Amino acid sequence: MTTAVEMAIEKIDEVKSRLGRTLGTPMRLRDLIRQVRAARTAAEERAVVDKESANIRDTFRDDDSPWKCRNIAKLLYIHMLGYPAHFGQMECMKLVAQPKFTDKRIGYLGAMLLLDERSEVHLLVTNSLKNDLNASTQFVTGLALCTLGSICSVEMCRDLAGEVERLVKCSNTYLKKKAALCAFRIVRKVPELMEMFISCTRSLLGEKNHGVLMGGITLVSEMCEKSPDVLNHFKKLVPNLVRILKNLLMNGYSPEHDVTGISDPFLQVKILRLLRILGKNDAKASEDMNDILAQVATNTETTKNVGNAILYETVLTIMAIKSESGLRVLAINILGRFLLNPDKNIRYVALNTLLKTVSINNDAVQRHRTTVVECLKDPDISIRRRAMELCFALINKQNITNMTKEILTFLETADPEFKSECSSKMYVATERYSPNYQWHLDTMIKVLQLAANYVPDEVVSCMIQLISSHTELQSCAAIKLFRAVQNDNLNAQPLLQVAFWTIGEFGNYLTQTDDENGSVTEDEVLHVFERVLPSSLSTVITKAYAMMALAKLATRFVNTGPRIEALVRQHQGHLNLELQQRSVEFTNLLRNDQLKYGLLEPMPVILHNSLNAAAAPIDESSSTESASIEKTPEGPKDAIIEDLLGGGEEAAIAAPAKSAAFDLLDIFDSSGSSQPAPAPSNGGIADLLNSDFFGGAPNSVAPKTSAAPASADPFGLFDGLGGSASNGSSSVVAEPKGVLAINANGIEVQLYVDSDFSGNGQCTVRLVTSNNNPVKIEQFRFQAAVTKSFQIELLPPSGETLSANGDTTLTQLANIKRISGGQQLKMRLKASYVMNGSVHNIQGDVSSFPGLSA
Repeated sequence: MTTAVEMAIEKIDEVKSRLGRTLGTPMRLRDLIRQVRAARTAAEERAVVDKESANIRDTFRDDDSPWKCRNIAKLLYIHMLGYPAHFGQMECMKLVAQPKFTDKRIGYLGAMLLLDERSEVHLLVTNSLKNDLNASTQFVTGLALCTLGSICSVEMCRDLAGEVERLVKCSNTYLKKKAALCAFRIVRKVPELMEMFISCTRSLLGEKNHGVLMGGITLVSEMCEKSPDVLNHFKKLVPNLVRILKNLLMNGYSPEHDVTGISDPFLQVKILRLLRILGKNDAKASEDMNDILAQVATNTETTKNVGNAILYETVLTIMAIKSESGLRVLAINILGRFLLNPDKNIRYVALNTLLKTVSINNDAVQRHRTTVVECLKDPDISIRRRAMELCFALINKQNITNMTKEILTFLETADPEFKSECSSKMYVATERYSPNYQWHLDTMIKVLQLAANYVPDEVVSCMIQLISSHTELQSCAAIKLFRAVQNDNLNAQPLLQVAFWTIGEFGNYLTQTDDENGSVTEDEVLHVFERVLPSSLSTVITKAYAMMALAKLATRFVNTGPRIEALVRQHQGHLNLELQQRSVEFTNLLRNDQLKYGLLEPMPVILHNSLNAAAAPIDESSSTESASIEKTPEGPKDAIIEDLLGGGEEAAIAAPAKSAAFDLLDIFDSSGSSQPAPAPSNGGIADLLNSDFFGGAPNSVAPKTSAAPASADPFGLFDGLGGSASNGSSSVVAEPKGVLAINANGIEVQLYVDSDFSGNGQCTVRLVTSNNNPVKIEQFRFQAAVTKSFQIELLPPSGETLSANGDTTLTQLANIKRISGGQQLKMRLKASYVMNGSVHNIQGDVSSFPGLSA
């Protein structure tokens, strides 16, 4: 029965609609929505909209049409669907000028949706706004305030800020609230106008109306964030805010502001945010609000979502201000309870906040480690990601073994997108906190097995560096890696690459050492290569590693020479040019007994890697220093200055002049950190030059020759090729030998001498910078200083941006001119760059210049 009645009503409406269109009455908004929803395809919907847009255009030509309000409403709906509606802008202005409130409301709504600062019509609305801000009806004035806050341009703000200030001071609470919010938008758009609102805003915080209070607090928060002077001005109001918050907590049930039993949680959240701004880095203000924050944290109901919102803001405020240690522990315990909440959004914000606070109070967060680990099993992928990041942040020397077991369990079933990041962070964590190198090796082999093909290249190169630089690991590494790949199903290409490099370098240990599975024979080793090389599952890089390993095994093994040569020779017709070239060259090399033993001898020790340089700084007292961070100890100041400057004269300094924030004299600060350097003492620049580098202290860090990256030439194929081939007629011009000037935080700077002083008393050095971090860096700039007998000039660099993982390099030339004799050339380099939004400084010293004649 009901359905029949509804169908009859719809038919009557349809008949009315058709009759109205016949008589010249435009379609109603309800009918347009019904037709759009009834469209089965996008083309049908477009046809309906185009037809109605044409009808609306026709009615706009009639200035006396009584249906403008209805047509603008339909046009706004068309705009919301994504179709063009700009032709209705002038009609919106006409409706705004109408005296009727309903017309003004639709006109202002159209202005907010259809106008922007680039529109010429935007200028016409200023006069209408000014008139309506002085209207006698509060609802018309409220419309004007809402519109001004939504579409205000810089010029409009300057023209109408005085009217808004007047309304902020008026006695009407309805207008006060809207004026405060409009002032907030004006201050955000034009910060210099905030001065006119400071005096009137202070009175808003004494209002009893909650709407006015919220508007005033929103305005104050914005002004305090924009100006430190305004922030200091409003810090006097902390006791008032504390009193308001206390009244909200202590007052009984108020039906007007109650939300599920909590008195105005929106106002409470606003106050807590403002307290967070006012109490940051201010001990007195923080002390004034400690008690009320403790009351909010302990008395707020946690069974309702609004209570959890208040507690979350309370935690953020406690962690942002200089609160007491007990209060911080209470805040972290609240987050720990959030982790047990069934609501996934609450668990997510808890993990996100704990990740930010773990560096502030690590011990308190450690108490919730078990709960965090349980979040690794959560079905929500975003929670698992945050839990994984927090687990790595919680790792230290005491819990690394237990945490590693949990992370490896997570890695077994982790999504592919997690495995790459997890394997990288596992290497960083094990390198910092592992109890011994043997445990480090075993753990990372397990990671390579579990993460399979998702292990990034930098982990492969770091594993190679780890094995190369620790002789005690080489024998067991060769055996364990061989056992790991002996029965592998080729799904872990990075593991195969590390194993082949190790077997190639230290294959002689395989047949000399027994493990729990017995001794390894040469046939077993070659069987692995015979399985991997022909497989279509093996990547080109893995095959290149394998061929290099086979070439080296020809000098380590005794009875498998022909078999190895056959394996190497089978890729001479491969489609990949590099594999083809390796196969041909290695085949010829293996037949030359005079060359192969010299060329295929073990590589020099690889001294550094770059993966751990991308991580945050760690406490030296509790962890091992990264191999890529060099530090210069402090030496006796007076002797250093005398030795370098001969009486305290200044050294020659060169730096780009455009970076005012990068302190030129700070180049001689040897800390190498991104923290501000301490102010110099009364010795002026002489004190800034105090360092072991210029004094020749015995413990100073000497520059070292750069080792080739493991990923570029992992087997050192071209090591020792200093001259031309023994039987060739042409020679290869080699790159000038360089020196590693800076190796810190994943940044490598090689210095090459392009010309010496033999010509015009001036030499040219070339600085080549590469970025081994997994993220790109920007605004890279050099400073340089040399001993006082020389002058240095830095020429413009080739750029200021370095891609991640060493994909690009920057080059900068420097001209050094000798101005007096008697001193050896020494150089100090300092660089600044931006990575992940923060500024970092690094530095290095050069005391030897290869190929530079005196």
